[in-house]
Parts: sequence; C-alpha cells; structure tokens
Amino acid sequence: MFGSHTRDELRQAYADAWSKRSAGRPLTGLEAQLADIIESHPEYQALVQSAAAARTFEPSGPSTVNPFLHMGLHMAVREQLSVDRPPGLRSLHRRLEARYGRHGADHVLMEALQETLAEAQGTGAAPDETRYVDRVRARAAEGKPG
Repeated sequence: MFGSHTRDELRQAYADAWSKRSAGRPLTGLEAQLADIIESHPEYQALVQSAAAARTFEPSGPSTVNPFLHMGLHMAVREQLSVDRPPGLRSLHRRLEARYGRHGADHVLMEALQETLAEAQGTGAAPDETRYVDRVRARAAEGKPG
C-alpha cells in the first residue's frame, strides 16, 4: 500500500481507517492495523478525525513529532515482526513486550529503527540490519523503553 501512494493518499488512509473504526464499520486487515495504532495514540485521534486536517498537517518545527511518521514507524515494525526480519527481531520484541507491553516494545524497536535509517541515509548505504538488532538488544539490556 505505501510504496506508490502520495502523502495525501496515505494520510487519507489513516483518516478512513479511523472513521470506519469509530463508526463500527468493517475494516480491511490494513485498516484494522492503522486503526489499532491510532487507538493506541489518543493524542493523534483528533487529527485523523478530519481527513482535510490530516492531509494538510505540517509539523510546526524540527522538534515537533510528525504523527504520520510516528504511526508509519509503528506499521514498519509490525511488518518486520510479521516476517521476523531481521531474523530474531520477533523474539527480542516478545521479551520487550513482557516488560513494557506491546506499545512500549514497539517504541524500543522504532527508536532503534529511526537511528538505523538515519545512519543509512547519512552514509548512502542500505540500512544495516545487524546494527539495528544490536541497538534493540542494547536498549533491552538498559532496561528502559525507547
């Protein structure tokens, strides 16, 4: 879904999923995942209640969290876990989930994923899966969520 869609189309998908969830209408598998993520983030629900607001949202500065980037990282982590890629990630997530719950465990992975993607962007190389898993392991050893 995400590969060939515009920013507006992706944001519309979040708004549509939330609208359907709120109205109790049936959801596709992808819509259910999007709605679950929105449900776990009450601070984003008002934004996605309006498709127009979702499409026109702009972060107000470099320190402003982009809710769509944040929710997209949740989706990326869910996809990685569904296929256990990189290998062993699912097992690490289960251990973190026992400690922090699913949402907290997802955030540990998301923080490590963001660092890994930023590093790859800076070097122009492909993301290093080994460094990504090592970052997750280090955070798990620190005993605090991301």
